[in-house]
Amino acid sequence: MDTSANTSPIPILVYHQIDIAPPKGAAFRSLYVSPKAFARQMLLLQMLGYQGLSMSDLLPYLKGEKQGKVVGITFDDGYLNNLTHALPVLQRHGFSSTCYAVSQRLGQTNVWDEVQGIAQTPLMDAAQLRQWVAAGQEVGAHTRHHVNLQQCDPAICREEMTLGRAELEAATGTAVAHFCYPYGRYAPEHVTMARQTGFLTVTTTERGRVASGADLRQLPRVPVLRATTLPVFLLKLATGYEDRRSK
Repeated sequence: MDTSANTSPIPILVYHQIDIAPPKGAAFRSLYVSPKAFARQMLLLQMLGYQGLSMSDLLPYLKGEKQGKVVGITFDDGYLNNLTHALPVLQRHGFSSTCYAVSQRLGQTNVWDEVQGIAQTPLMDAAQLRQWVAAGQEVGAHTRHHVNLQQCDPAICREEMTLGRAELEAATGTAVAHFCYPYGRYAPEHVTMARQTGFLTVTTTERGRVASGADLRQLPRVPVLRATTLPVFLLKLATGYEDRRSK
């Protein structure tokens, strides 16, 4: 089992949409963080001396090969509003991040959410993902169709991982070395598949900061939501606030 050796917990932030939330009562409204709130959060990171990093840039710290005041920044699903609203802020602060994209849904919408009544929002297409990468950011894999791996046959799971990675590499012209389990649903066999596919890290929806000894292919993250105030953001970042919420 791959483990990390950092001496203090490292937070990996997870965002979804960086946009104004839909009206009150809308499904999964909590997953929207307003552009202004995101900008304040990134400014606070910089003021506190943190460096925001993509998963590739964060990996040496997770392995204990480097020490520093760092935080991972990740975005799930590949929404276009990550490019339009988050990218300029990240560039302003010199931060990198990883956006996990769904390879067969590029340029479409979050159709996997439609059955739950969640508003359909544009996803980045291949050209926009290349723009994201050219601006110093990173693309990670999130399967081909945003499937629940626990509900798929092993052959389909492997295909969703391997072809999803290959398709994103073809679309962006860069290596894709990091993966995120859709819906946070996975089993031990999927951890093995991710390792065999060649993913260096895999993130989950388990809550908490990455402590020493964590499996690099079952990394917990710190959710940032619409209602996350700056004081709570600071608690999530620098204290055991999220660690106590881990399963």
